[in-house]
Amino acid sequence: MQPYVDIANQTQRGTLAVEIRNLSFQYKNQKDGLALNSLDLLINKGEFVVIMGPSGAGKSTLAHCLNGLIPNFVRGKYNGNVTVWSKNPAKEKVGTMAKEIGLVFQDFEAQLFSTNVRLEIVFGPENFNFPVDRMKDLLQKIIKVANLEGLEDRQPATLSGGQKQRLAIGSVLAIEPRILCMDEPTTDLDPIGKMGVFEIAGQLQRDGEMTLIIIEHETEETLKADRIIVMNQGKIVRDGKPEAVLREVDFFASLGIIPLQIPQFFSLLGVSREELPLTPAEGVRKFTNLNWEVDQGKYAAVVAGDIAREEKYGKVIISVSGLEHAYSTGNKVLKGIDLEIREGEFIAILGHNGSGKTTLVKHFNGLLQPTSGQIRVNGKENGTHSIFEIGKDVGYVFQNPDHQIFSDTVYDEVAFSPRMRGFSPEETRQLVQEALQAVDMTGYERQDPFALTKGERQRVAVASILSAKPKIIILDEPTTGLDYKEQRQMMELIKRLNNNGHTIIIVTHTMWVVAEYVHRVAVMNDGLITLCGGTREVFQKEAELAKSYLKVPHIVEFSNRLGTTVLAVEEMLACTVRGGDQNGNILVSR
Repeated sequence: MQPYVDIANQTQRGTLAVEIRNLSFQYKNQKDGLALNSLDLLINKGEFVVIMGPSGAGKSTLAHCLNGLIPNFVRGKYNGNVTVWSKNPAKEKVGTMAKEIGLVFQDFEAQLFSTNVRLEIVFGPENFNFPVDRMKDLLQKIIKVANLEGLEDRQPATLSGGQKQRLAIGSVLAIEPRILCMDEPTTDLDPIGKMGVFEIAGQLQRDGEMTLIIIEHETEETLKADRIIVMNQGKIVRDGKPEAVLREVDFFASLGIIPLQIPQFFSLLGVSREELPLTPAEGVRKFTNLNWEVDQGKYAAVVAGDIAREEKYGKVIISVSGLEHAYSTGNKVLKGIDLEIREGEFIAILGHNGSGKTTLVKHFNGLLQPTSGQIRVNGKENGTHSIFEIGKDVGYVFQNPDHQIFSDTVYDEVAFSPRMRGFSPEETRQLVQEALQAVDMTGYERQDPFALTKGERQRVAVASILSAKPKIIILDEPTTGLDYKEQRQMMELIKRLNNNGHTIIIVTHTMWVVAEYVHRVAVMNDGLITLCGGTREVFQKEAELAKSYLKVPHIVEFSNRLGTTVLAVEEMLACTVRGGDQNGNILVSR
């Protein structure tokens, strides 16, 4: 498939909602290259378009050009022409463009400012002078569509990350824009919530001829789009139907975009691109038709590896008994948690948005105190020891690294904890050096952490925890806001820390990360742990996971349908043989 260049033919396909010709943009302080480079793009009225690409490809820059934020607020060198419903955003007020194109920012928290959910949703309609009766109808509709029932009077700051994200989407929908553009709208949503965003988008498109533009890193749900556009280095490098674009497995991998697992698996086994299945159901049919099967001996060896790893864990290092927690508002978030975590484990806390995941792990380092129940961390009881004392054993990396980074240089950020704990300058220097080396940030000591990329800031945050030499490291959504390549880098770092003896606890919604890296999972639903066990064991129970708004990755669903549970494409390759092969020969040498 060639990069999209056929502008002339596009104009014949329907009424244009967006027309971009020869658009280039360079940020004011951008030293090398262009954020957008001679870009041409046409989007028809009523189309559902997904834009994909690695970090720095120009996706968000393009979105900001559509509503006039660029060049009216964000300065730089701007050339070319953009037309949105016959208006030129560069020459219109941003407020005028808001009715034409609603934008949900990647940093969705930045666009929430009202004192409760209800006021946030009606803010836009009020400013556009919608009649009161219409606003009431819209409020009810949006509350339902965004799954915010019962939260109408809550302050946005008190919501979970996923609830905030749905509120941001709802507040833009309430304006009833003709085009809805969402910049990575599923970053902080549970797997079922991610599906819900695409279902909402599809419903809006079908009901009201709304044009939808979604910028997204994930690939599983993009099959529902009319069209996928792939960007790289400010240019469009692919543009076509999802079923064609998503079969380009090697191309996706070369750009650092996560490929769909089913076509990736079959491609590695030599199936031609045109015949690659895309979904688990299609994969099972293809697998059966090709007379392939899972070698039970090889699968048993994989399972045996899980058991051998578990036998190497040490003593119980975190013990939770009858834990309950209610916030000052009276909202009871934890309703009786019992959990043990052993030295050397790598455990994930899973669950839907608002299930209590972050509330639970904040008890592990003393950020929160139990309303009732007991927690012991490395023999120390939470409530009888200070957060400073517990912090010697437990490091906590926040979801947003900007919430914990505050120093002017990377060195000072990483050195803060050793200095606070009374280490000498020489000891501090050694600890900083070791921590930066562990996160591959050696040489960044004098840089301003706020000038780094999100992935680099995340690694600095991890280094600032490592310098305190904690036994336990908690990471809240460590891959949020990162592209696939950066997610891999972050998870390989965390895996390395675990292999070096750190007990790892992560909170995440990224299910392929859980499948490929995590040893054990605890699933939360409405303040309780409803499932707990080895990742492979729990991922067999798809129906029970769905009750907690969780969905296993495609390769796991595919293997479950075949009667076994593999957790990664590599595992599936290792276990796949030709039917009737008495020697159990795998189909591809790995």
